[in-house]
Amino acid sequence: MELCAQSCATMNDGHKIPLIGFGTYAPEEFPKVLAEDATKVAIEVGYRHIDCAYVYGNEPDVGRAIREKIADGVVKREDVFYTGKLWNTFHTPDLVRPALEASLQDLQLDYMDLFIIHTPLEMKPGDDLFPMDENGQLIFHNTDIRDTWEAMESCKDAGLVKSIGVSNFNRRQIELILNKPGLKYKPVCNQVECHIYLNQRKLLDFCRSQDIVLVGYSVLGSSRDEKWIDQNSPVVLEDPVLVTIAKRHNKSPAQVAIRFFLQLGVVVLAKSFNPKRIKENFQVFDFQLPPEEMKELEALNQNYRYVQAKRWEHHPKFPFADEY
Repeated sequence: MELCAQSCATMNDGHKIPLIGFGTYAPEEFPKVLAEDATKVAIEVGYRHIDCAYVYGNEPDVGRAIREKIADGVVKREDVFYTGKLWNTFHTPDLVRPALEASLQDLQLDYMDLFIIHTPLEMKPGDDLFPMDENGQLIFHNTDIRDTWEAMESCKDAGLVKSIGVSNFNRRQIELILNKPGLKYKPVCNQVECHIYLNQRKLLDFCRSQDIVLVGYSVLGSSRDEKWIDQNSPVVLEDPVLVTIAKRHNKSPAQVAIRFFLQLGVVVLAKSFNPKRIKENFQVFDFQLPPEEMKELEALNQNYRYVQAKRWEHHPKFPFADEY
């Protein structure tokens, strides 16, 4: 299939997901209004897939941007594919729908296109998003993820969301849901960290075998948020192989990184608050990487994870979204 700006992947429930999404996460020190302005630019440029989450704290801003572009006539609501996420403190079944409804209230939208479980790691239920004990350790909880999934299915049945999926799940955790007695809906996607140093090939092949779309975040590296990321970690966009291939095509390293994963069959989330780069990251449909360059880029894989999530390493389900 030839890829174009309007290209979508069809998910296992029949709904379509645009191949490039605009990521809206920013470290805490960034003003939330940046997400609003950047989302407006993204929609004007042509992005139709907007990825956000309750824990980002900017759903009111992102929702305002979407509604403004609808009011301006740039898009209709049905043109926009919005992804939200269930945070780790809302896994108990009775908290799932209220969490979704709280996000919809913040967004001022009637429904989400996709609602995903943000991680398989549950924390103590409640409104404290990072509950800590007296030693500064996160307080975990252990709801059966299959019970959380049933509550997700009920949200879909209620019409609050069109599609439901997971994020940061490994093969074993996905199989827990797939093998659940009485499963009503399969996860449509698994959103995971994915870049040239962690290409997730085995997880991609598994998800594909189950008709589950793999969505990649941190495709351009990471925001290098000190809370989560080792500041000495390698910088994806400075990789010499990536830079050399980009020069051959007269493209930026970011464009080549995005194109690489599109050709692998991954739905890519690209994130920037810079209008020039927001536009540039979407201009990836006018060139193709030949097989030899795909192999060069695939050989860069080190199974290197930016999101070390040291805060969570005491959780019984850690590490999450391991390669397989």
